[in-house]
Amino acid sequence: MKISPELMTIANMLTLFRLVCSPVLLFMAWHGYGIAFLLLLAAAFLSDALDGLAARLSGQVSDLGAKLDTYADVTLFLTISLSCWWLWPQVVRQEAVYVAVVITCFLLPGIVGYVKFRAATSYHTWLVKCALAAVGLSLYPAFLGGPVWPFKFATVLCVLAAMEEIAITIVSTQLHSNVRSLWNVLQRGNASKK
Repeated sequence: MKISPELMTIANMLTLFRLVCSPVLLFMAWHGYGIAFLLLLAAAFLSDALDGLAARLSGQVSDLGAKLDTYADVTLFLTISLSCWWLWPQVVRQEAVYVAVVITCFLLPGIVGYVKFRAATSYHTWLVKCALAAVGLSLYPAFLGGPVWPFKFATVLCVLAAMEEIAITIVSTQLHSNVRSLWNVLQRGNASKK
């Protein structure tokens, strides 16, 4: 089996690392290795922060990379949802409304995009990046006995990011990858009408 050179970029390797982390994170969570889980999760979050940067700096931005990143994000966040329930059920129950909102915000834009375009969306807007970073960072104090207000703040960002992604899907006539914001999509639409 020959592996495509397009797949073997630094950015895609960082993204694939996240995919490989997911079953390991599930194993750690199932067996109660909370600290090890958080450490590996930090490495996965770091790979998520670096893959797009690596793609842009190396000139290796591609639709394949954007889609792969979307699949890795979905896999990782579903893994986090299940793993956190296993490791910290009391915190998850206590913040169930916020957890449900975050999960909904993460899944709903993709569902709306799939219904419209019959394909996975991979916008990766700045607001989504901020929301994901906020959720990722807020998990640590919440699960290590600290305050949960950062997670509640991250939930607000998730709602705004989801609304923006849904709006992008609604106003778009074709599928886009790596979109900065709704504003950029609207500007691009206005430019094409001139």
